[in-house]
Amino acid sequence: MVRLGRVDRFILEDSLRTAIAGVVSFLIARLLRLPEAYWATFSALIVTQSSLGAAATISWQRMGGSVLGAGMGALLGTYFHENLLVYGLGVFVLGTLCALLRLGVAFRFAGVTLTLIMLVPRTRPAWVVATHRLIEVTVGIAVGLACTAVWPTATLLRREEEASASKIP
Repeated sequence: MVRLGRVDRFILEDSLRTAIAGVVSFLIARLLRLPEAYWATFSALIVTQSSLGAAATISWQRMGGSVLGAGMGALLGTYFHENLLVYGLGVFVLGTLCALLRLGVAFRFAGVTLTLIMLVPRTRPAWVVATHRLIEVTVGIAVGLACTAVWPTATLLRREEEASASKIP
C-alpha cells in the first residue's frame, strides 16, 4: 500500500507562492509580447522553490548560464544554424567557460539555452531568439526573487527546526 505524505501549512504556502510566481511571470512575459512566455514561468518556478539565499544563488547561476548560452547561441546560430558538430563544440566551450568563471551549475542553463537557440527550428534569426530567451529568463528570475523576498516560506530546515521546537516541553 502507498503511504501518503503529510500536507501542512508550509506545503500549502510554498505551493501557493510557487503557483503565483508561475502565473505572474507568464502574464508579464505575455504583456511584453514574448513568443515563448512559458520560459519565464520555468525560471520563476525554479527560483521560487528555494529560500531567499538559495534563490539568489540559483538566480545568479541561471542568469549567468543563460547569458553565456544565449550569446553562444546567437553567434553560432547566426553563422552555422543547426550544425550539430558546431553545436557540440559550443556545448564543450560553454562547459569549459563556466568552470573557468566558477559559475557552478550555470553550465546546465548555458547548455539548455544554447540547445534551444541552435537546435530548435525557428523562423526568426538566432540573435532574436537569444534576446527573447534572455528577457524571458530575466522576467522569471525577477518574479521568483520578488515572491521569495516578499513571501518567505518554510524551507525544509525551518520545518525541521519548528518540529524540534514543538517537541521541547
